[in-house]
Amino acid sequence: QVQLVESGGGLVQPGGSLRLSCAASGSIFTFAAMGWYRQAPGKQRELVGIITRSGSTNYADSVKGRFTISRDIAKNTVYLQMNSLKPEDTAVYYCNKLQATGGGSSYNPFPSWGQGTQVTVSS
Repeated sequence: QVQLVESGGGLVQPGGSLRLSCAASGSIFTFAAMGWYRQAPGKQRELVGIITRSGSTNYADSVKGRFTISRDIAKNTVYLQMNSLKPEDTAVYYCNKLQATGGGSSYNPFPSWGQGTQVTVSS
């Protein structure tokens, strides 16, 4: 079973940048897609964005134009570059493997989650 470990979180001022990493213990190419999620205090976990096996990306409207997902297949690592950070981006960020559903028109995360990495945007 491929395990995922998130890292790179921290405290950053509004307008700043962070790059999160998601290191997999096995090939990320095995999965239909990889996704980044976040969960703010008192809120449900939400999808931030995904990168499919083909390399296509898709983002939540709230982060579009500010966040970028990329990957290094050789290193089995997925990245989340976050720019122009806002206080409302404060959350624990998680990555997960995704499986295709609905004939490949949508994706669902695998049931297990890692510990995530805390991102705090504050002055």
